Amino acid sequence: MGQGQGGKVGLAKLPSTKALKLFVSYNHLDAQYKDDLVKHIDPLKRLKLIDAWFDGKIQAGKNINEEILAELACSDIILLLVSIDYLNSYYCVEIEMEKAMERHEAGEARVIPIILRSCMWQHMPFSKLKALPLDAKAVSRWADRDEAPVSIAESVRAVADDLLANR
Repeated sequence: MGQGQGGKVGLAKLPSTKALKLFVSYNHLDAQYKDDLVKHIDPLKRLKLIDAWFDGKIQAGKNINEEILAELACSDIILLLVSIDYLNSYYCVEIEMEKAMERHEAGEARVIPIILRSCMWQHMPFSKLKALPLDAKAVSRWADRDEAPVSIAESVRAVADDLLANR
């Protein structure tokens, strides 16, 4: 726990609303980037703002496709972790990204492209959306390994605050 002024331990005021569901769409070849980002987003779970989900949370014996589509269908925020491997994945682009963009266009969810590695993402349907991190500079190009995920987590928090304020 952190200490506030005067050495007293304090907690940020927690919102009373239910946490937003966050879906992480990624290619398994980018799992390390996904893991780093989820670590930086996890404090938002403690604040009851975000409950992040990715396919690693699917239980044994469950239908993978059905679980992914069900989670995607009820998520409030959808992160697209973009790399050349993501763009070359049929499932990522034709299933997850397409469903995410449909929900975004319908006003049912907010899609946020996260540029992990340099690639030709500017020609994709999500290119009209503001991408993260700052100036859409690929996460892999940041000198400090934590700087980009922190910037992304701060932006995700701002989106969560905005969505919760407009519920």
